Amino acid sequence: MPRHKRKKKNNKIENLSQTILNILRKDHSQAFNYKQTAAKLQLDDPSSRNQIVKKLKDLQGKGSIQEIERGKYILTPSQNYYTGKVDIAGRGQGYIIVEDLEDDIYVKSKNLNKALNGDIVEVYVFKRKKGGKTEGEVTKILERKRTEFVGTIQVQENFAFVDVTDYKMYTDIFVPKNKINGAKNGEKVLVAMEDWPEKADSPFGSVIKVLGMPGEHNTEIHSILAQYGLPYEFPKEVEDYANKIDTSIKASEIKKRRDMRNVLTFTIDPKDAKDFDDALSFEKLDNGNFEIGIHIADVSHYLKPGTELDDEAYERATSVYLVDRVVPMLPEILSNNACSLRPNEEKYTFSAVFEVTKKAEVKKQWFGRTVTYSDARFAYEEAQHIIENPKDEVHTIPSKISITDKEYTVKPEIADAILEMDRLAKTLRTKRMRAGAISFDKVEVKFILDEQNNPEGVYFKESKDANKLIEEFMLLANRSVAEFIGKQEPKKTFVYRVHDEPDDEKIAALENIIKRFGYKLNTKDRHSTAQSMNKLLKDVQGKKEQNLIDTLAIRSMSKAMYTTHNIGHYGLAFDYYTHFTSPIRRYPDVMVHRLLQHYLDGGKSAKEEEYEEKCGHSSDMENLATNAERDSIKYMQVKYMQDHQDQEFLGVISGVTEWGIYVEIISNKCEGMVRLQDLNDDRYEFDREEFAVIGQRTKNVYQLGDEVYVKVKNADLVKKHLDFTMLGHRKDYKN
Repeated sequence: MPRHKRKKKNNKIENLSQTILNILRKDHSQAFNYKQTAAKLQLDDPSSRNQIVKKLKDLQGKGSIQEIERGKYILTPSQNYYTGKVDIAGRGQGYIIVEDLEDDIYVKSKNLNKALNGDIVEVYVFKRKKGGKTEGEVTKILERKRTEFVGTIQVQENFAFVDVTDYKMYTDIFVPKNKINGAKNGEKVLVAMEDWPEKADSPFGSVIKVLGMPGEHNTEIHSILAQYGLPYEFPKEVEDYANKIDTSIKASEIKKRRDMRNVLTFTIDPKDAKDFDDALSFEKLDNGNFEIGIHIADVSHYLKPGTELDDEAYERATSVYLVDRVVPMLPEILSNNACSLRPNEEKYTFSAVFEVTKKAEVKKQWFGRTVTYSDARFAYEEAQHIIENPKDEVHTIPSKISITDKEYTVKPEIADAILEMDRLAKTLRTKRMRAGAISFDKVEVKFILDEQNNPEGVYFKESKDANKLIEEFMLLANRSVAEFIGKQEPKKTFVYRVHDEPDDEKIAALENIIKRFGYKLNTKDRHSTAQSMNKLLKDVQGKKEQNLIDTLAIRSMSKAMYTTHNIGHYGLAFDYYTHFTSPIRRYPDVMVHRLLQHYLDGGKSAKEEEYEEKCGHSSDMENLATNAERDSIKYMQVKYMQDHQDQEFLGVISGVTEWGIYVEIISNKCEGMVRLQDLNDDRYEFDREEFAVIGQRTKNVYQLGDEVYVKVKNADLVKKHLDFTMLGHRKDYKN
């Protein structure tokens, strides 16, 4: 036994200088004396302590450490420390993304030191070896990105552990038996990570919510929301507060507003919409011009700062649109009732009113609070029917597209207004495109669901003229509001929606891929890039590669975000842009309404720091909601394909990696993977330059963009993943 202890001790002091440096590096802001260093090393005999004292002096002499007071040492400050964000790549290893560094810092699993994906950490960069990559070690966790995780619980006799669903979480979570919250073995749960003791392999946690059995519909949908920290119900106190709000229209309030109840007004929304947050009004003026009103639900009239309702709306920041449900930002009494511009009801609105010529030139503009009355509600399909039949003397909506399921006749003045506004919208769009706007009309996947929310069919939502009519007038309002405030002197704090120019490297990568399909981009300047991007997106319409190239083109762009620092909107070709038109479902629009009214009332500039923080939170929540929406589509696609495992599908190779081939089915946009190990006809190797895998014996090639036939091998609802079996190239398989 003594021999074993001595051997252990010798191992610890063998590399003593490096070990001491590691201790000081991990707590480089703290000073250590020789006793504290020995305690960290668990060495308490006099001989070892003497060696520690000697090594500390040696390291001080070399300049590696400094004595800041008698007998107390810290690591000599260097440029080798950085702050960055953890990105776990798999198998517990990861990279630290540092804004000011060109290369990400590679970190081995043993050097992550309990840092998890998304954490903000301090990292020490090792001296770079010749030809090697930048490598380092996490020395401090500055901010935990997440402490709650979704996973499957495995209940043992005296304890439990949770296998986290997220593949970037490289450890399970240990849960004491008294903290499993009634969860049964194999159920999906939401677990809170509470502690990670220094010597423990896994963090300790407790189950805070039992989600249900994996594979069940509600379990999986609730798991998606829980994974991103998104709520699916309102706290009781918030519902109670909302239900007590006086939503009646009062004569005293109408007197404070511009009364537009007698102006022709209507809404155009999706057929199944419940929250109508925008309406359009139309009036022909005596001078031949038109007065167009964009009327937005006056959410800020009901949503008062400092209330529990406003706090909840801010935390949510956005409504979340999953395949089978909407998780609203506001309780239903506001979102679907008081603030919804339903037909034949008076509503408080916040409006942008424009006088425009027949050439869609804005001559006058007015912003302010109004009261409006919607004369009619249209679904996009109904408005589209009117637009596609402009010469009809009587505009009759067929029962098959009618929101009432009955045939009806549209009032002539409303049909004329829709046709005139469609013409104006097309003029506005043409001007925007000429200015360098980019037209992303990506195909949206939609599902036909039965009463149990099972997918019976898949269809694609296209943006038609009726959609673009609404889009153009919303863009006009958003741009004009931003311009109105943004051009004022002295400068005033405001919430902008900005979109930076695309990154040159991403555009170059896109160019490299589209060459494979015979397309090219002109990137000599900003305007040329936008124009050639539009040409590319138009050229691929209806082609097998459309969805792939649309997706890659969108990924090559910068992400739009909210900020108080205006840099314009590249994708829309606007110098000023904001979000004013959807306060029911976006909190930034609420902030815009409040600030606009504050400045219309002559108020001073608001605090920039306060609004910049709120903008950052809103952007973060938007990204989480987008991820949740994408996951819900992926889940429903897998669920749909479960019932089609015997069918053969034609698809396009949408991605190629060293471990597999990704194939997107043309008829339903479901994407799955063919693992290289499952290709039995040959041994395939990945060719990065050619975006292909090549058979070593047969020289058979599967390349990005190839059309192939596949069959479903496995549909995993829990992982939201499809495995395909490769049947062969289209040109060979059916011949």
